[in-house]
Amino acid sequence: MILDGTRPESIAAAARAVRSGALLGLPTETVYGLAADASSDAAVAQIFAAKGRPSDHPLIVHVADASGIAHFASEVPGFAQKLVDAFWPGPLTLILPRRPGVATAATGGQDSVGLRCPAHPVAHALLVACAAPGDGAAQGGLPVWGVAAPSANRFGRVSPTTARHVQDELGAELLVLDGGPCAVGIESTIVDCTRGVPVLLRPGAITRSQIAVACGMAPLSKEELPALTPRASGTLEAHYAPAAKVRLMDAKALQTALDLLGADAAHIAVYARSALRTRSSRLVMRRMPDDATATAQQLFAVLRSFDDQAVKLIWIETPPATPAWEGVRDRLQRAAAA
Repeated sequence: MILDGTRPESIAAAARAVRSGALLGLPTETVYGLAADASSDAAVAQIFAAKGRPSDHPLIVHVADASGIAHFASEVPGFAQKLVDAFWPGPLTLILPRRPGVATAATGGQDSVGLRCPAHPVAHALLVACAAPGDGAAQGGLPVWGVAAPSANRFGRVSPTTARHVQDELGAELLVLDGGPCAVGIESTIVDCTRGVPVLLRPGAITRSQIAVACGMAPLSKEELPALTPRASGTLEAHYAPAAKVRLMDAKALQTALDLLGADAAHIAVYARSALRTRSSRLVMRRMPDDATATAQQLFAVLRSFDDQAVKLIWIETPPATPAWEGVRDRLQRAAAA
């Protein structure tokens, strides 16, 4: 069931559902999440079951504001606090030391926890409603200080960026708050803050240079500090994959392949910035924006649309090797590895 997330009665109904231990489709500025009470191992177990996700693959916990950190994390290093001050609410997840006995299932049993404060107004309203004090029974359960919310899709598949995507993926029975299309379109940047220096585990809309400026420390890559790297969402080699096989090619290779196939090319989708020629009328052609932000915003919706058109192959022009495109490159490389 899809509810209008801008209506107060929808937020109230969704908060009651989460407090009662149910699952919820939740819009954020990055992608739609499959949310449940992060402190309830039973509720979190439903997320893993619905997604088909391994239970040791940790989930990101979403909080209403920075005060929610204290419910889940035992320590906030100084550089991490600077990142909170600079980017929350927003598309940044911080890995912090976990308080013992809290969110054990959501963290996959690790002694660290990934925390994020989403900027989407519907997500914020839901989180505030969930954590509101008062008569827990009257409001439909005890207060919820944070929700675990991985992307609302089957494990390893393309993330949803509309409420309809969530329903198509997980069924009409799931309660989904509709907050419109996601503005960012790819998952949050993840920075590990448990080892004394910032370590970039997953690129996203917030770039390395922005992180360095905000906290005064250039983030290391996980390859530079491989020891004791915590498991984190969306960091498996193969991920974010449509049903069709994805192949990344430069513009020259794309044009050569199209020329070789000629008028016989079929069941193929092409997503490219460069102007390409084809003699086939049976190809699905979609132009990739020249801007990395615009590409990120539409990327997952485009991949889903190609699956809807039943193509067998998706040929994508490799994004530029520049910092602005790092998040898009990361998602496409993982999709191609599936």
